[in-house]
Amino acid sequence: MSEEMQYEYLVPLEKYLSAGVRLGTRLSNKYLEDRGFIFAVRPDGLRIFDIKKIDERLKIAARFIARYPPDKVLVHTTRPYGFKPVQMFCKYVGCKALTGRFIPGTLTNPNLPHYQEADLLFVVDPKLDAQAVAEAAKMGVPVIALVDTDTPHQYIDFMIPCNNKGRKSLALIFWILARQVLRERGELKPDQDLPVPPEEFETRLVQT
Repeated sequence: MSEEMQYEYLVPLEKYLSAGVRLGTRLSNKYLEDRGFIFAVRPDGLRIFDIKKIDERLKIAARFIARYPPDKVLVHTTRPYGFKPVQMFCKYVGCKALTGRFIPGTLTNPNLPHYQEADLLFVVDPKLDAQAVAEAAKMGVPVIALVDTDTPHQYIDFMIPCNNKGRKSLALIFWILARQVLRERGELKPDQDLPVPPEEFETRLVQT
């Protein structure tokens, strides 16, 4: 049996595919290409991530997050589709969620009312969350980030390559991570799921 056949994914491959987790953009940077994150380029120019690499990085990220006291982990996104996934992740894992605008000084100025003390920062999109990433770097706080094919890598300590823009993709990624962090902590058994499905992590579409 080949190594590929033996590899056990955190969720069935079909779940990754249906959520569009592997879909990138039409641009990519050499840093990500050199690390083997980008699996192929479609005829329309869209970059495709290697799902096995995504899965492997999620396992490592969960182990990393599980080492920190939950209240010292700050998860931030300014991307609206990331609000619900981040909030649900933090609800189950016990981390601090910061959705919406990142006010300058949040990580660097203890005199401000919105100051947050963090030992680990997790961001959804380093492009949009650049202020948070820059402040974490200044304070020596490690940064985990979801990265698309064209995301700059500066100040990112650990990258999770994935579609960090899609509603379903973000929901599945954060659901997997929440479950895996709890498994790493021993709060869930190795074969135990969260009490809610990934769909509960999805940001609802606004009806017009």
